[in-house]
Amino acid sequence: MGIWEKGIAEEAKKQLWLAGPMVFVCVFQYSLQVISLMFVGHLDELLLAGASLAASFVNVTGFSVLIGMSCALDTFCGQSYGAQEYHMVGIHMQRAIVVIMLVTIPLTIIWAFLKPILVVLHQDKTIAAQAQLYARYLIPSLSANALLRCIVKFLQTQYIVFPMVLATGFTTLIHVLLSWLLVLKFELGIKGAAIAFCISNWINTVLLALYIKFSSSCKSTWTGFSRECFHNIPQFLRLAFPSTLMVCLEMWTFELMVLLSGALPNPKLQTSVLSICFNTAGMFWMIPFGVSAAVSTRISNELGAGRPKDAYLAVKVTLLVSLIVGALEFTLLMLTRNIWGRIFTNVPEVFHYMASMTPILASSVFVDSIQTACSGIARGCGWQKLGAYVNLGSYYLVGVPFAIVLAFVLHMNGKGLLLGIVLALTMQGVCFLLVTLRTNWEKEANKAAIRVRGKRVQADAHSLQSEQNATPSS
Repeated sequence: MGIWEKGIAEEAKKQLWLAGPMVFVCVFQYSLQVISLMFVGHLDELLLAGASLAASFVNVTGFSVLIGMSCALDTFCGQSYGAQEYHMVGIHMQRAIVVIMLVTIPLTIIWAFLKPILVVLHQDKTIAAQAQLYARYLIPSLSANALLRCIVKFLQTQYIVFPMVLATGFTTLIHVLLSWLLVLKFELGIKGAAIAFCISNWINTVLLALYIKFSSSCKSTWTGFSRECFHNIPQFLRLAFPSTLMVCLEMWTFELMVLLSGALPNPKLQTSVLSICFNTAGMFWMIPFGVSAAVSTRISNELGAGRPKDAYLAVKVTLLVSLIVGALEFTLLMLTRNIWGRIFTNVPEVFHYMASMTPILASSVFVDSIQTACSGIARGCGWQKLGAYVNLGSYYLVGVPFAIVLAFVLHMNGKGLLLGIVLALTMQGVCFLLVTLRTNWEKEANKAAIRVRGKRVQADAHSLQSEQNATPSS
């Protein structure tokens, strides 16, 4: 079957219509924390160090967990919407909210007592104290983020993306004003930055919740709160836990590389350059993430609707789009390799080292574009458990050991750590590609039908049996 078959242009339009807005949503959400750190950076070097350390830690221990758990909704909400089980889309979102809000309780405890944890990890006590202060004032953002992640998935799987762009864009503008008022005008310092972040997250969440409540677009999928969300929680957890591992195992690896760079010769240089590399990779990742969000929605919808051929077409279009995006990003980085580092620093030693690292960085961005799209395919199909195993093997059995050998044994330093990441991303992408290309899409459609309707059929049968038992025999 040729790639240029009938319908490919239409499928590409559908995916780009979804991917484009989701890129902006991701950029706006990501910018909130960056803006907070920028305002803190105008105060004091110690406060910036504390806020940066806290931001890194809360991303690893908190926000990555919430993102991972909410990714289960790519499967549940997407396949239910495709199967026209519209009211179940809202039930799945409510069920996710219940579970994820409970998960925020232990996360809150960790954030509240961050200083002793950081001291155990050999961080400076003074910086750790400021990090704990920042993290404690960020705690209200946990519940807001838990709700927001679920709402975003709920809307995304219904192709309702432009309201999210408007809400997150408006929130970003408000956040700049709030940060200026609380950090500089009212002189609340690091506390003001955290409070502004919390308020902005709640504004974004409330705006989207009001949209769901009053918009006719969600009339069939949001029918109000239901006790049905407390049913089949184990079914949700069977996807949510591996989905969380799938996300966290990847994010934790990048943080581990930064920590390892501190043990290299000239740690200040190595850590600075590696941080620039990962920040750059994070910026470039937002476009593949939009593609990933689009394909998870398209595939889950088509499988839920029982259209395996259309799901396979969506896969092929996604792989083609991700290849083009990756190639363009690779080209852009290589063309700007001698000036890119100057965007981040004026120190000659740093941007010269950055220029020598750029070919490896560009390679990682290219590979990451393809594997991110493949991860979206996995979420749309409900392969989160497989994804967790793939990420565990790719990063912790292959990538990290090779990175340590290259950096510390072969003395390749920061380049060795980054090459380890490239190898892990390559292994991850190859594994997902092999699984995708060998998939029987008819079987996947059948699995989706069981996932969407199977539990409901069992519940209806149980209800009918109960009614028959309650009816007295004549």
